[in-house]
Amino acid sequence: MGESMQNRARGIRTTVAALAAVASVAAAAVPAVAATQASGTPRFLEPAELPPHPSSPWYAGPVTAGRPDPLPICVGDALPSITTHREYWTEYDTNAQQLTVEGRSEQWAKDFAALLRKDLAGCAKKLMQQDPDLTAMQKYYGRLNVEEGAHVYGLHTASAWGSSDIGLFSVGRDGATVTVVRWAQMGTFQHAQVADFKATTVTAVNKLY
Repeated sequence: MGESMQNRARGIRTTVAALAAVASVAAAAVPAVAATQASGTPRFLEPAELPPHPSSPWYAGPVTAGRPDPLPICVGDALPSITTHREYWTEYDTNAQQLTVEGRSEQWAKDFAALLRKDLAGCAKKLMQQDPDLTAMQKYYGRLNVEEGAHVYGLHTASAWGSSDIGLFSVGRDGATVTVVRWAQMGTFQHAQVADFKATTVTAVNKLY
C-alpha cells in the first residue's frame, strides 16, 4: 500500500470513529450484556427526544452495559468500564449516542465531567496531530442551567479527499452521575442543530433520575 493509500486509510478510520458509523450501531443492536433500566437507575433518551430529522424518524438500540465499540471520538478514552450507553440512528447519515456513568461520589463525578470537558476542548488539535490529512475545528456553545450544569461543544472534521462531518457533544451532571450526548451527520457548522441539541441535552440530564 502506497503512502497516499495509507494516509487515506488512516483518515477513514478517524472519520469512522468520529461518526460511530452504521456498523457500530448494528453491533450495538445485539449486545452481549444489556443493562436493565430498573427503578433508581438513570433513564436514557427516547428516539423522539433527539433533534428532529427532516426526512426520517430516529431509532434506538438497547441500553447496554460497558463502553461502546468503537469508542466515540474525543471522549472515548476517558470512559470507565462502568459506562452504560445507547445508540441512535436515522435512515440517513445521522446518528447519536448517549453515554452515562454513575460515579462513586459527587466529587468523583465533578472531576470526571471536568476531564471530559478538557478532552473535548482539545479534541480538534489532537485529531489533526494524529492525522495530517484531517482538518478539524471546534466551537463551545456554552453552559446549560440544568441540574449541576451541562456544557455543549461542536466539532467539524474535513478530510483531504472531501468528506465533511459535523458533530455536537454535551457533558452534563446530576449529582454523582455524568452523561454525554453525541450527535453527528455529514455537513458543516451551518448544519448543526444546536438549539435542538441543547433541548435534547436538557432532557437527557433531567432524565438521569
